Parts: sequence; C-alpha cells; structure tokens
Amino acid sequence: MRGDLSAFGHDPWWLIAAKAVAVFAFLLLTVLAAILAERKVLARMQMRIGPNRVGPRGLLQSLSDGIKLALKEGIVPAGADKPVYLIAPVIAVVPAILAFAVIPMGPTVSILGHATPLQLTDIPVAVLYVLATTSVGVYGIVLGGWASGSTYPLLGGLRSSAQVVSYEIAMALSFAAVFVTAGTMSTSGIVAAQHKVWFAVLLAPSFLVYVTAMVGETNRAPFDLPEAEGELVGGFHTEYSSLKFAMFMLAEYVNMTTVSALATTLFLGGWQAPWPMSMLDGANSGWLPLVWFSAKVWGFLFLFIWLRAALPRLRYDQFMALGWKLLIPASLLWMLVVATLATFGGPDQSPAPAAAAGVAVLALVTGIITWRSRRARRRAGSVQPPAEHPRVERNITAAEDYADV
Repeated sequence: MRGDLSAFGHDPWWLIAAKAVAVFAFLLLTVLAAILAERKVLARMQMRIGPNRVGPRGLLQSLSDGIKLALKEGIVPAGADKPVYLIAPVIAVVPAILAFAVIPMGPTVSILGHATPLQLTDIPVAVLYVLATTSVGVYGIVLGGWASGSTYPLLGGLRSSAQVVSYEIAMALSFAAVFVTAGTMSTSGIVAAQHKVWFAVLLAPSFLVYVTAMVGETNRAPFDLPEAEGELVGGFHTEYSSLKFAMFMLAEYVNMTTVSALATTLFLGGWQAPWPMSMLDGANSGWLPLVWFSAKVWGFLFLFIWLRAALPRLRYDQFMALGWKLLIPASLLWMLVVATLATFGGPDQSPAPAAAAGVAVLALVTGIITWRSRRARRRAGSVQPPAEHPRVERNITAAEDYADV
C-alpha cells in the first residue's frame, strides 16, 4: 500500500494560508485548555480545589497567566550570552509548531467550493519530517541552559540532550514497524492503512514503546529530569522570565499536543471513528472526523496529566537504563518479528499472526523485567550492612553524653 498524495498541492494560496492559521489557532487554544485542564485534574486527583477565581469556575485562569507573563519585566542575567539567550526560546517553540503541518486532522472536505483535505500538507516521508523537526527543539533547551551563564541551567540542558537522543532511538524503531506494516511513510497513507485494524492492536509493542518514549521526549513527569526542582533549582529555564519563559512553556505543551497527534495518526487510526461509531453512516466523512481526532488527542493529553499526578520522578540512572536496556532492545526484537511477518506474509496478510507475535513479545519482555526485579531484590536482601567502626560508636556515645549535659 502506498500513500496517495494527489490531493495535495492544488489548493489556492488563500486556502493554504487559512489552513495554516487554523492549525496555529488549534495549537494555541489546545495549550490554553491543556494548562487549565492539568491544574483542574491534578487538583481533583490530589483532593484540592484548583483554580476557581478568574472567570466562571476559573476558566480564564490560563489567559490571565499569559497576560501576567507578558506584562512582567524581562530580565537578562549579566553573564548571559544575550543573542543566544534571546533566540533559544524561539528555537524551542518553532519546530514544535512546524511539526504539526503534516498531521491529518480529517478527510477531504469542501471549503468555499474547493475540495481540500483537513491537512496542511503531506510528503512521502512525513513521519521522518516530524521526527526531524521535533528533535531540533532540543537545541533551544541546550542553548538556553548554556547561554544563561549559570551552572544549574547548563546541567538541565545537558540532561535534556542526553534524554532526547536516548528516547528518539526507541521512538524511531517504533516508527519503523509502522512503516513496514503500512507500506508508506506519509501520514495520510498510514491513516488509510488502519481502515480495518488500528496499529495499536496490530503493533501493540510498538505502541507501548512509543507512548513511553513520547513522555520522555517531552520532558514530562515522571521523566522531567531536565527541570528537576530538587536537584537543578528549576532546570534549563531557571534564568528566564516574562515572555521568554512563556515560550518555553508553550513549546512544552505544543510538543505534548504534537506527539499526541502523532500517536493518534500512527496507532489509533487518525481521524477515523472508533468502533462502534465507525459502523454508522457518515461517521468518517465531512467535519465529524475532526471530533474523533480531537478526542483521541485529548485522551493522550489526559495520560500526560495522569502520569504527573500518579508517579514520582525517576532517578537519572533508572531513566537512562529504561531507554537503553529495555525499550531499545525490545523495539529491535519486535522490529525483527514485524519484518519477518511482512516478508513471509505478504501485503494482504491476516492481522492475527502479528497480534499473536505482539502478545508473545510483550510476555517475553514482562518476564525479563520480572526476573530482573526479583534478582535485584534477592541481591539487596543478601547484602549485610557493614559493621560500624568502634571509633564511630565511641564518637556517637560521646556526642549523646554531651547533648545530655
């Protein structure tokens, strides 16, 4: 199956501009709503009230926070490299917005008499374009930490670069399984290939690896090591304020929206209606698929919020071990299985063998994790604590006697 790109490249300039503005507005409104939803949901999960003062039920809280940041004084540290310091937030936020250009949000519709797909553009290597643009955003984080002229922001930026490199390998391997199964790298072609079975079912190990990698890619809890407050004060954006800090926050939430939309496109059928809604006439035509697409994206955004509320932050060695020792080997093993099934099964193969192989790989990985954790617990139980030195005991006794006096 190959992606059909004949529907793209024929729109008038005004329609292209209108779709670009619509995508930008969709991202901005999603960010404002996601920030408010995160504060509300976290408050409910932690049995707090949350924002409820600005506007009815606190609905204008995100807007007021944005206005407050815009009106605050912008401070540039004395030791900062000013040009790089000012351009770093722009480098962080622009690639996150550009990556959304190839995300299909709906089928072909009619806009003022012009038939056009609800997608800004598509190319034969669209998913690689998304991977490339999102990886450029880490330069903004690294440069922001370095240009601040402070130690802790620099450490946060270096952590972020190591984190993105590690987890993009596993993410790319999960993409490869989708490419082999769909037979195309264009996003519209991948959505069309999931008309019968979603790849989240057919390629379950790739889906789980991608969901884990996308949380690490966006520096979100429990993988928010580049901005660990207890270790790095505030991370790479410690020395930023006003609109420059707001742009870093915008980049984080736009990245969350982009990776969620990419997960929807690659694994959840894109804009296609979920079962049993897909059995209804007209469920996958007109403007209604935009509702299905938005609902799936918000499902992943809720997952980001849920993870932040439920899980503690990992240690850095645990985080890197998860990527290099588990996700990458599991992705390689699963990619070998997918390539073998594609070679011997042909393009019209039944989804049953791939699903059974996915279950077997998941069971194998789960067994390895369980075995390793049990072995670690046995080793921890067999290690005896070292006996204290007599001189230490005498010092403790003397200190206690002195405290009693």
